[in-house]
Amino acid sequence: MSDESGEHWPGEQLVAAEVEAEEEVEVREDDTGEEPAVVEEPEQLAGHAPGALDIPDGLDVVEGSPHGTRKRIAIVLSRFNGDVTNRLLESALAELDRAGIEREHVTVMPVPGAFELPLGAMALAKTRRYVAIVALGCVIRGETAHFEYVAGEAASGLQLAALETGVPVAFGVLTTNTLEQAMARADKGAEAVRTALEMADLFNQLRATAKAS
Repeated sequence: MSDESGEHWPGEQLVAAEVEAEEEVEVREDDTGEEPAVVEEPEQLAGHAPGALDIPDGLDVVEGSPHGTRKRIAIVLSRFNGDVTNRLLESALAELDRAGIEREHVTVMPVPGAFELPLGAMALAKTRRYVAIVALGCVIRGETAHFEYVAGEAASGLQLAALETGVPVAFGVLTTNTLEQAMARADKGAEAVRTALEMADLFNQLRATAKAS
């Protein structure tokens, strides 16, 4: 998701219209009466489109899978803008169900707002009970600079929680200009869950490889 400056917060994906490169053919009229020239537009970059990697053969590739079974997952959830965060939670839980993770292996910890998400994520990660943390929140732009401070601190704080503990923390915080934009993106909860599960599986594979070597 992007704001008016065109920047993107971590964990967010661009909408398909912004990332899909489509080859367009332009037909130019020629005043000479000859056949019109067909000009192919240059190929656009894929941007942040998922699954766009082309890894050469012969390399040792370690890649996580967004599936669960008996993994324990924690969700830290902002109460602020609860109409939106409730829908983010519904989306996240539905994705956990699809991944095969039973509800008894899921812990939800509400916190006052997005600013408190990093502290909550850090506390959960330090228990070492969870393979990954999913942070869900919503910050809507207002008439003051409050938006920039809260959104920025939430992003950097959640990354710090992951770096300091070594537990994957998925960024599921919406940063939008309006409530309508936020409600339209409430399915980002599922996206954050997939990110968390993939990173948790990746870390597990790396640990297994290290023990075996």
